[in-house]
Amino acid sequence: MVTDIFSSMVFDDATMEARLPKETYKTLQRTIKLGKHLDLNVANVVANAMKDWAIEKGATHFTHWFQPMTGVTAEKHDSFISPKDGGKVIMEFSGKELIRGEPDASSFPSGGLRATFEARGYTAWDATSYAFIKDGVLCIPTVFCSYGGEALDQKTSLLRSMEAINRQALRVLKLFGNADVTSVKTTVGPEQEYFLVDKAQYDRRKDLIYTGRTLFGAKAPKGQELDDHYFGAIKPRVAAYMKDLNDELWKLGILAKTEHNEVAPAQHEMAPIFTTTNIAADHNQLTMEMMQKVAKRHGMVCLLHEKPFDGVNGSGKHNNWSISTNTGVNLLEPGETPYENAQFLLFLCAVIKAVDEYQDLLRISVASAGNDHRLGANEAPPAIVSMFLGSDLAELLDAIEADCPYDGKEKEVMRIGVHTLPKFQKDATDRNRTSPFAFTGNKFEFRMLGSSESISTANTVLNTIVAEELRQYADALEGCDDFDGTLHELIRKTIRENKRIIFNGDGYDASWVAEAEKRGLLNLRTTPDALAHMLDEKNIALFTSHKVYSETELRARHEVRLENYCKVVGIEAQTMLDMARKDILPAMAGYTAELSRGIAAKQAVCPEIDCSYERSTLKEISGLMTAAFATVGKLEKDLLTCKGIASSEEMADFFKDTILSDMCSLRVSVDSMESLAAADKWPYPSYGDILFGVR
Repeated sequence: MVTDIFSSMVFDDATMEARLPKETYKTLQRTIKLGKHLDLNVANVVANAMKDWAIEKGATHFTHWFQPMTGVTAEKHDSFISPKDGGKVIMEFSGKELIRGEPDASSFPSGGLRATFEARGYTAWDATSYAFIKDGVLCIPTVFCSYGGEALDQKTSLLRSMEAINRQALRVLKLFGNADVTSVKTTVGPEQEYFLVDKAQYDRRKDLIYTGRTLFGAKAPKGQELDDHYFGAIKPRVAAYMKDLNDELWKLGILAKTEHNEVAPAQHEMAPIFTTTNIAADHNQLTMEMMQKVAKRHGMVCLLHEKPFDGVNGSGKHNNWSISTNTGVNLLEPGETPYENAQFLLFLCAVIKAVDEYQDLLRISVASAGNDHRLGANEAPPAIVSMFLGSDLAELLDAIEADCPYDGKEKEVMRIGVHTLPKFQKDATDRNRTSPFAFTGNKFEFRMLGSSESISTANTVLNTIVAEELRQYADALEGCDDFDGTLHELIRKTIRENKRIIFNGDGYDASWVAEAEKRGLLNLRTTPDALAHMLDEKNIALFTSHKVYSETELRARHEVRLENYCKVVGIEAQTMLDMARKDILPAMAGYTAELSRGIAAKQAVCPEIDCSYERSTLKEISGLMTAAFATVGKLEKDLLTCKGIASSEEMADFFKDTILSDMCSLRVSVDSMESLAAADKWPYPSYGDILFGVR
């Protein structure tokens, strides 16, 4: 039964209430809900109960589970054992061990925050995210910081951004008379796309093993052209995997809800129910880890790269984001009364203004070498950030801006807070899958995230930029003489000054690029293009004023992102060279030699015999080998040039402009060779073998 296993491996609220003394439980709840300090004596009681529960579940070790700037999670296991007289041991776990750990911080990405010889780092328990058991280890979600207090992880800044939007949203809500609201949280439901391939095929592809994507590969005769995989019947082997995955996720309290085939062959999607943002981030990291782990049990490999196969859809992660109060009100729900309407419109305008003024940060938040291959393709939004609101809302905002009647539903001139707006249906308009940031009824769907990336960075940016606009609104409204009039003008001003970001059309249409440029919107096509704006003065001021990042932390992350980009592309380039030199060129040299021997043998027996196929194939492959070999030499030379570039920015640009160009040229030659070569002579499984290999 799902209800029996759900959250069975989580030290959740029900478990805490059952196992902790009443006063200890109440104190812990105050810590979780209000951020109050947890006394060490209380922590000792909690730790002991947590240890007993974990041991009953088969755990022998504990770990502080954290999220360094690597995109994956980290853990260092310690056993519960403690020595006892007579050579015996007892099982112990103290409050101090629960609330703080000290892993080595020197070998994690830090962007200069830590030197190699400065190893000390600290982890601290995030009590808002429940502890859980994974692989016989009690995992305690924590933040990770340096000896000097700088954040070395992705969770710390996310929690800070949640505090920032909570502070500013409460200021605004009090102006609307919401005296009962004590906290505001953002919620997220990240839809996760992924590919499943047969492990035997995967093991024969160096590019998949080293980089997570195919660096070479001619298109198969059939791809996704017939749209027959999308929402199609799930193959038995995949269905068994999905069932196993659901069981594992449900045990961890992850609200896995929806599963289906995606557009590309071998591509699938899993979507959870919404939950609080930092918990959703933890759960998504666990989901990605569990997807890969469970796949191996079924003789498959789960690929999370944004573009593992050229010519078919890549994988994204749709980040469904909303804002809610502790009283259960979704602040992006339009409402039915004047009070609710005005409040909704102000929060809606805060998001519109935030996305427009900080479009660069939203693009930066999803920038990666992998996602650069996906954004702007036919399965993903373009790199230009825009918002989709649908016709009803767009027409309403136009009416408010012009102070004229809203012809759709409301015949009076729109004055905010004076009369009721029309009730919006959640599906009043069609979905716009080409929009990077689409309103979908009572939430926004941020569609630009890459499938392999943590959702923490994108949501840190979202929370912070909206917090900034709410701060500006609260500053203007607090103490003003005419609340309704000031509110009305604030909303009109936002619509007038920021409506350029609203685009309800086709983001794939070539005309949109020209239109976006005319509107003054940014088109940051690559990661280096985007990161060039990360340290703009306005962005530093934003994060430091809301205490989400210090300037030092922001500069460190800029450096880490640039280094990661260069390393990823560098590994891909080296892998291409290895495959070309050691496998592809030798295989084709052998094949062309075989063709030559065949021609000679045939003509020795019968000089007038037609060898046009062999001659043509020999000539074409030989020409492609010559081109590929020349490109291999250029790529090797250009990679050596990289070593002499001191600046991270210049190196990233060199990888973007030169190395990727070399790689593209090499791929063209190699993929053309694959199309000509006999199947048994090609050294790697084909796209057809991989994409249709799971039966």
